Amino acid sequence: MKKSIIGLIVGLSAGLIDIIPMIVMNLTWDANLSALTMWIIVGFLTARTELKINSIIKGILIAYLVLLPSAILIGWKEPVSLLPISIMTIILGGTQGYMINRFINKNGSTQHRV
Repeated sequence: MKKSIIGLIVGLSAGLIDIIPMIVMNLTWDANLSALTMWIIVGFLTARTELKINSIIKGILIAYLVLLPSAILIGWKEPVSLLPISIMTIILGGTQGYMINRFINKNGSTQHRV
């Protein structure tokens, strides 16, 4: 599978995992869609970015870079909500980095350290 497709599929999976508790907490649909699209973009960027660093760290770094503009807005109004967001970003970003690296290497594409 191509890197982009792998990144989009892994990103969609992470986004769905992230929005399940958001839906249960009855958050607004704009927040749900924002989180879903963020993870899809993070998956795509993680798959397409060539950084010579650990794949888990790469996923976390890209996730935080993509999150940063939204985190400023969220933190301005509700700083306490940044804690669960940060935890999910570490978990899902690292998992995305690992899974994307694993799927790409399984298909014989470029090798990255895990």
